[in-house]
Amino acid sequence: MPTITTADGTEIFYKDWGSKTAQPVVFHHGWPLSADDWDAQMMFFLGQGYRVIAHDRRGHGRSTQTDDGNEMDTYAADVAALADHLDLKDAIHVGHSTGGGEVAHYVARAKPGRVAKAVLIGAVPPIMLQTPANPGGLPMDVFDGFRSALLANRAQFFRDVPEGPFFGFNRPDAKVSQGLIDNWWRQGMMGGAKAHYDCIKAFSETDFTEDLKAIDLPVLIMHGEDDQIVPIADSAHLAIKLVKHGTLKTYAGFPHGMASTHPEVINADLLSFFKA
Repeated sequence: MPTITTADGTEIFYKDWGSKTAQPVVFHHGWPLSADDWDAQMMFFLGQGYRVIAHDRRGHGRSTQTDDGNEMDTYAADVAALADHLDLKDAIHVGHSTGGGEVAHYVARAKPGRVAKAVLIGAVPPIMLQTPANPGGLPMDVFDGFRSALLANRAQFFRDVPEGPFFGFNRPDAKVSQGLIDNWWRQGMMGGAKAHYDCIKAFSETDFTEDLKAIDLPVLIMHGEDDQIVPIADSAHLAIKLVKHGTLKTYAGFPHGMASTHPEVINADLLSFFKA
């Protein structure tokens, strides 16, 4: 398997498909998933002539099940190491949910010439947690509930999330895909429990406000209006006010996992942004 080894000895698994002279598109997955969550996008953009890359975040998927470094500074450093290893130039970075936070944190710090554009899909920035400065955020007991459920029965928790709010399958008119549910569970159970536990703090408590302000290149923010995991009012609607060169596109009735439930819509809009 293709991997890089970071400075602390962690092996990061990655996929790298397509011509090495084509413009790279780097996909960053959500919690607690893996690069496999981007199959519909990887195949589509490979067919469009792009070089497509996706990695398993440390502690997730096929990467090392780390017991430390499971926070945004290290996640971004791992991405920088991958970009250096592959010598990526003018890359487009696309992040979903936690991966959107990773994109913001990395792009704000990237070496000149490494990044051309960024996309945040159902992403956690600016900050998910309710604080005095972010009164519309989710209270800590929501995330404590995630931690408790993971410790009590991770395997069942990783059934409950995709069967319910992640893909909107708890809505009365939902067209349920058992394959998506099973694939979500498969990806989640590949990762390490300690890394997944730590990542809850990383995605909920990291404040990406200054990262968003620092990004001086085009940013597309895409968000489902029926996102039950990362509510749009305290994420995309705030993030668009912080980026210098942002475009906000929202989707009526779409869930958090809309890149999987509606890939034909999301891929078309991504392609338009890439080519603009």
